[in-house]
Amino acid sequence: MTDNPAALFLGQSFEGAAENLLFKRANRHGVVAGATGTGKTVTLQIMAQGFSDAGVPVFCADVKGDLSGISQPGDVQKFGERAGKMGLNLMGKAAPVVFWDLYGQKGHPIRATISDVGPTLLARMLELNDVQEGVLTVAFHVADKEGLLLLDLEDLRALLAYVGENAQTIGREVGNVSPTSIAAIQRALLQLEQQGGKAFFGEPALRLEDMMRTSLDGRGQVNVLDSTRLMNSPRLYAAFLLWLLSELFEQLPEIGDPEKPRLVFFFDEAHLLFNDAPKGLLEKVEQVVRLIRSKGVGVYFVTQNPADIPDTVLAQLGNRVQHALRAYTPAEQKGLRAAAQSFRTNPAFDTAEAIQALGVGEALVSTLDDKGAPTVVAQTKIRPPDSRLGPATDAERAAIIAASPVRGTYDTAINRESAEEVLKARRAQADRIEAQAQADAAEVKATEKAARSAPAPARERAPARPRASSRQTPIEALTKSVLRTAGSTITRELLRGVLGSLKKR
Repeated sequence: MTDNPAALFLGQSFEGAAENLLFKRANRHGVVAGATGTGKTVTLQIMAQGFSDAGVPVFCADVKGDLSGISQPGDVQKFGERAGKMGLNLMGKAAPVVFWDLYGQKGHPIRATISDVGPTLLARMLELNDVQEGVLTVAFHVADKEGLLLLDLEDLRALLAYVGENAQTIGREVGNVSPTSIAAIQRALLQLEQQGGKAFFGEPALRLEDMMRTSLDGRGQVNVLDSTRLMNSPRLYAAFLLWLLSELFEQLPEIGDPEKPRLVFFFDEAHLLFNDAPKGLLEKVEQVVRLIRSKGVGVYFVTQNPADIPDTVLAQLGNRVQHALRAYTPAEQKGLRAAAQSFRTNPAFDTAEAIQALGVGEALVSTLDDKGAPTVVAQTKIRPPDSRLGPATDAERAAIIAASPVRGTYDTAINRESAEEVLKARRAQADRIEAQAQADAAEVKATEKAARSAPAPARERAPARPRASSRQTPIEALTKSVLRTAGSTITRELLRGVLGSLKKR
């Protein structure tokens, strides 16, 4: 019953039929939904290990910490009877697990650069409004234009300070840059840092190939992201997972519909991605989910109610596992109806009533058939896992990390020259030039002052002519008197002669 190498065995229907998920349809995405305590995490664990056994790498978030048990062999005796009724031979084996942690405490650190995340997702992390996001986009534009590497939070802070100092010049080129908006972004960066965001931004950045490995026995690597602390920063959690999904979309080549996925991505607590998300971000999620299928990547959203997922995204999810829902309030009843209507009707039972009547470890299952059409919904008993139900101990986790294939690759942060260092060097150079200019000006001023206070230089003078004495000798005085008298007499005679001759006429 369970021996089908082309499918993942999910469980047995109430009628005794095997409910399988075809690997060649697994890249058509899916959803695992249900109220708290109904068995969603166990279903996620079963699916993750099933894909791994088929040679498909898996990425999944461990929100509560109990998914770490997938790294340890399970208790065969505990579920032997249930497995025997399904014709299932439990092996009691662990999956090849690599633990990751954005904070580097319970797994290898995961880092991304500020440039890789980009202004849209970063604005989502910082909870910026439209105006502030526009200023952040301008800052990224300036960094690209001036060749400034944005690797960590310090780089972004330095860039924002630079944009603020040159707001008038930059504003003439790309639009107004408000100092108020820059200050608001700086405050938001401080809050993100206090939430642990500083550990995420930097180098060495995550290489996707390190998450898409297979072990020596051909099983796919199960990447478990410890999210117990990360959940305290839901915006960072959601933006990080969306960034990872976007990186997969951008870097992986098109392969169409493969016989089995290249990677399967489980997005736990998926409602955190869509709560209060702006329209632009929702459009991006829809685009990535719709197009990443052809890259061979399957995306599975794990959430309490399918109503948490926008209809445009929910319509892309072909494989569905619905655990029990409780409907006490009008909103819950609406979600129940929406969940029931998303299945292909089974005439044997009322879907809405069946969802409420499901027990722990039971679910309604509908997957895609060979032609890509959804199967009729079936009430299903979910199979028990081969790995442990419950968390791994700290010692077991430490042993897994010590033997990891990526040990030492990401454990030590690298801080190479980037925007902060370049802008600091520019500022230091400008300060040196200004200091030199001030020193030169001071020297010129001192020289001029010294010149004004010094005695004037002696001038070359011509030999002085001897001054004539003002005193006259008696002879000189007599001569001058005679000449004056004679001059006066001659002048009078001449005038009389002229006048007399005129009168006679």
